[in-house]
Amino acid sequence: MNFITSSSHLLKHLQSISGVLSTNSTLPILDNFLFSIVGNELTVCASDLETTMMTKLQVQSENDGKIAMPAKLILEVLKSMPDQPCTIKVNQANFSIEIVYDNGKSKMPGFNGEEFPKLPKTNYNSSIELTGELLSRAINKTIFATGVEDMRPTMTGVYCQFSPEDITFVATDAHKLVRYRRSDITTTSSAAFILPKKPLNLLKANLKGEESVTLEYNESNALFTFGDIILVCRLIEGKYPNYEAVIPKENPNVLTIDRLQFLSSLKRVAIFSNKTTHQVKLKLAGSELSLFAEDIDFSNEASERLTCNYDGDDLEIGFNSRFLVEMLASIDTEVVKLAMSEPSRAGLLMPVNGENDKEDILMLVMPVMINR
Repeated sequence: MNFITSSSHLLKHLQSISGVLSTNSTLPILDNFLFSIVGNELTVCASDLETTMMTKLQVQSENDGKIAMPAKLILEVLKSMPDQPCTIKVNQANFSIEIVYDNGKSKMPGFNGEEFPKLPKTNYNSSIELTGELLSRAINKTIFATGVEDMRPTMTGVYCQFSPEDITFVATDAHKLVRYRRSDITTTSSAAFILPKKPLNLLKANLKGEESVTLEYNESNALFTFGDIILVCRLIEGKYPNYEAVIPKENPNVLTIDRLQFLSSLKRVAIFSNKTTHQVKLKLAGSELSLFAEDIDFSNEASERLTCNYDGDDLEIGFNSRFLVEMLASIDTEVVKLAMSEPSRAGLLMPVNGENDKEDILMLVMPVMINR
């Protein structure tokens, strides 16, 4: 099994799927890329058993075959090489690999490609076409709000809900929640499943925006196809919390404010907040918003005043500044509104006058009890 390809072209393809490789893999074979050649098409595969990613590229080849190559070693070799044609020769008898290039060659041991875990043969009974722009936007808007607790595995992923009216992506860690909804993409049937964080980050890294993405899914797996990449991942099992039940319906106190002004003010004041709670107190009266933070242990405190539009009763409410900063940073409109009811109930942060009227973003943040 010998093939010739451009070193930089091969490196680009390997880097696009290398994020799947796990540093603490239980199976040594998973530290390798699986190279398979049929005709002049090379398919390279990386897997951690939960997520598998494949990429295809055209090469010059004389015979078919497969080999598992040490991923770390081949990536380092290609990174250090200027762009040039390189020949990869594989001895199928002892699985040794030789890389021949302009002014030298390198050798490494490979492994039997047949030992590499095979993709489970599953039927995907449903599919949906998405644009790369929509999918990467949905991931960017939600993934930061996912939980990290392994005790509640359903909250560590992003919940996807498809219906004939719209598609919805939800993420929550019980302290904050993001619901991203699009009404310009619909499906004929309703479905819901939870996508893990790792494949979502891999999609985010590889989506350019203009491509078309086919998402196929069943009860246990999801398969994404776009460009020359295929990604298959196992879905998170379990029932997602009833997120609609925690979104407060009546929020008469509404603050409307310039997003960047609010964000930079929050960042400054938060420097002086308690390092455990990160609490910043918002005091609203008339058309003025006062921000206050203190860390009693170190006698640190800071306060700032901002002009805003506020419609509602005078209100004093505390929030974890980290959550608010993350949320404001992920919104891209100039103006935002924060709707609240009382100091003990969640606040809802939403963009104002977004570019796309088919897009609906709602972010919920739980309050921190104010110390009197």
